[in-house]
Amino acid sequence: QVQFVQSGGGLVQPGGSLRLSCAASGSILSIQIMGWYRQAPGKQREMVATMTIGGTRNYADSVQGRFTIARDNAKNTVDLQMNSLTPEDTAVYYCHAIGVRTSPTSKFTSAWGQGTQVTVSS
Repeated sequence: QVQFVQSGGGLVQPGGSLRLSCAASGSILSIQIMGWYRQAPGKQREMVATMTIGGTRNYADSVQGRFTIARDNAKNTVDLQMNSLTPEDTAVYYCHAIGVRTSPTSKFTSAWGQGTQVTVSS
């Protein structure tokens, strides 16, 4: 079974930067889309940034210009560089993989990371 392990996050002051990383464990042939989602207390989980296997990036309006997503298709990793952080960015961040295949004949599956807390506060 494919699992994703996240690292990074923590406490940062407004205006600061953090980097999140997510790595897949298990045998993976390909992943169509990798991305980051977040969930703040009392709010629904929302998309932050995604990146296709072909390199197309998509960002939420609220993070456009401040966050950068990058992935390594060979290593099945995805990173999120977060700059100019504000208290509104405080949330639990989850990496997400869509269209995961473990072999040429396997079905597409999806997977989530375990979540990591990002707190922006002075």
